[in-house]
Amino acid sequence: MPKPLTYSQMVEVFTRFRDDCAEPKGELDHVNAFTLVVAVALSAQATDKGVNRATVELFKVADTPQKMLDLGEEAVIEHIRTIGLYRNKAKNVIKLSRILVDEFGGEVPSSRAALESLPGVGRKTANVVLNMWFGHPAQAVDTHIFRIGNRAGIAPGKDVVAVERAVEDRVPVEFQQHAHHWLILHGRYTCKARNPDCAHCLINDICTFEDKTI
Repeated sequence: MPKPLTYSQMVEVFTRFRDDCAEPKGELDHVNAFTLVVAVALSAQATDKGVNRATVELFKVADTPQKMLDLGEEAVIEHIRTIGLYRNKAKNVIKLSRILVDEFGGEVPSSRAALESLPGVGRKTANVVLNMWFGHPAQAVDTHIFRIGNRAGIAPGKDVVAVERAVEDRVPVEFQQHAHHWLILHGRYTCKARNPDCAHCLINDICTFEDKTI
């Protein structure tokens, strides 16, 4: 495991990310908190682009929990059948919509525990919603962040929870709000798993990755 970056190095890393993109955005299309929950839940083992293609028409007709219930599971399946595990995901979308209507008055709750009580919503999904919709500095650790956290020495950890804690503990407060988006985008487009583009990396002089391609 690489040696963790120092505090001053962390400040420099995230200053560069901020200078490059001051307001990073998630790439899942949504129109409100509910459609964000659904989109993130559908994105498990799927690409954001694939989810966006599947939900563009779905969200036109079902952008609230009640509308999703009225649409029904079979119709949801027809909209999302291009996404992996679409049948199970459609069941979860209907189940979480029912819970939101029956237990939360049709509104998406703003607590992690409540979000995680919804079918198909795990810790990562809950953190994405808390960060993107409610403005909490929650850190949603996906494969990109797990990889970069360990590879670059930014947030080393043996599992996603450990990396999440490391991001929370080690990233300076001023960068917490956008930290997970910067890291996801960096992992998606630059620090890729198989062919990292180290030559065009903003932090290649700081990163501790031993197998740099530069």
